[in-house]
Amino acid sequence: MNLVIRSFRTTDQKRVIQLWDQCGLLVPWNNPEEDIQRKLADSPGMLIVGELDNEVIATCIFGYDGHRGWVYYLAVKPNQQRNKVATQMMSCVEEKLKRLGCPKINLMVRESNLGVRQFYHKIGYSDDSVITLSKRLLQDKSYITGK
Repeated sequence: MNLVIRSFRTTDQKRVIQLWDQCGLLVPWNNPEEDIQRKLADSPGMLIVGELDNEVIATCIFGYDGHRGWVYYLAVKPNQQRNKVATQMMSCVEEKLKRLGCPKINLMVRESNLGVRQFYHKIGYSDDSVITLSKRLLQDKSYITGK
């Protein structure tokens, strides 16, 4: 497989959102268009896509705050899952964060998402004894996928 990992281009937006929808990553309270625009305004090089034969089949958003790296929206087209695409995407993210001096990566997975938890365990991630607390500062325009 000749996966090409590159930075997001604005022309990718529709395909990326469709991929997120296919992977079940869209929720009404997170508007994906606004998420993309926020990332592009903050650190555009930290939104990457994986292409195979000019088709976007994978995405990942990541960040680094000077203390920890974070990973969001890792998605692989369902018919390409279990083909090492996610592993290649995460290796790319890890290398980019290492070059920035990032000592540790955090990510969040819903407890109910056992398949994704198993994937991360397989590539060396472990459960930490922490809980995630959050507070919404801005309310996104509701995003409905039409389902």
